[in-house]
Amino acid sequence: MFDTMTSTKVVGSLCMALLVFLLGKWAAEEIYHLDSQNPGVVELTAMQFVEVPEADVPEEDFSELLAMADASKGAKVFNKCKACHKLADGENSVGPHLFQIVDRQIGAVSGFAYSNPMSSLEGVWNVDELNAFLKNPRQYLPGTKMTFAGLKKGQDRADVIAYMQSEPQ
Repeated sequence: MFDTMTSTKVVGSLCMALLVFLLGKWAAEEIYHLDSQNPGVVELTAMQFVEVPEADVPEEDFSELLAMADASKGAKVFNKCKACHKLADGENSVGPHLFQIVDRQIGAVSGFAYSNPMSSLEGVWNVDELNAFLKNPRQYLPGTKMTFAGLKKGQDRADVIAYMQSEPQ
């Protein structure tokens, strides 16, 4: 049933499959560099990116953005949040409910298991704190369980806050 030629083909095929797998792994490691300090962060090594220093980015006046905020646009932006958060009181999901979030104590939803950094944070979620958190949650609170990258546009953050404030309380 198995002659020398068939055995040679099987062994050769297995060796070729292993070689293709190892070459693919090597190529992927050359293209993408995994940062061991920040698990889950991938740096592209094949391309060069130019970062704009924060000093060159004009600082926006958030109170003006909030005055021009549109709650209906905020409802559309809030769709990004719906995967993990609900606005109804007591309806926790992956994240805590956001019912009456503005001016609520930070980490105050009973029955939700906050990360240690979030549970040790003191204060209230006022408009300025929400703006800073929504801009970049991991920069605002290192170690947070929230994996959302943030809302880079100030108007989007203002619209979402306006939407959360306008929801039936």
